[in-house]
Amino acid sequence: MPAGKDLSGDVESVRMREKMPIGQGAASDGHQSDREAVIKILNDALATEIVCVLRYRRHYCMALGIRAESFASGFLEHAGEEQSHADQIVTRIVQLDGAPDFSTYGLQARSRSEYGGSTDLAGMLQEDLVAERMAIDTYREIIRSLGDDDPATCRMMETIL
Repeated sequence: MPAGKDLSGDVESVRMREKMPIGQGAASDGHQSDREAVIKILNDALATEIVCVLRYRRHYCMALGIRAESFASGFLEHAGEEQSHADQIVTRIVQLDGAPDFSTYGLQARSRSEYGGSTDLAGMLQEDLVAERMAIDTYREIIRSLGDDDPATCRMMETIL
């Protein structure tokens, strides 16, 4: 902040301005992005996280044998992390006065990641690595596209990354 700049302003007018568009949920007047577009982007990210949870859970169940036990616990841990990401995205969608899309119809089409179908450990690990790369690239794109227009969503996506 530049030295000497007064940010106190007229507190009452700021309070009134922020109370007016109460139907916008947590989005203030300073929220510059198209909320409907952000909600769609976030619902697609939610689909990606749901597919990842399901894939990791499947891999957990499919990891058999003594040598696979440590992998199985890792798959279960990752499923929990992906669920946490999904929960964060849902919270942000609701803050933007949107509805999270948990519909199984079209889930795979909305997701950036694939469910996969490997039955061997090497294939499962490869599917998970590809999915993680896709999510990282997608979330970086979201952060870049929103920029300063939606700092709260950007911060959330950075936290997930």
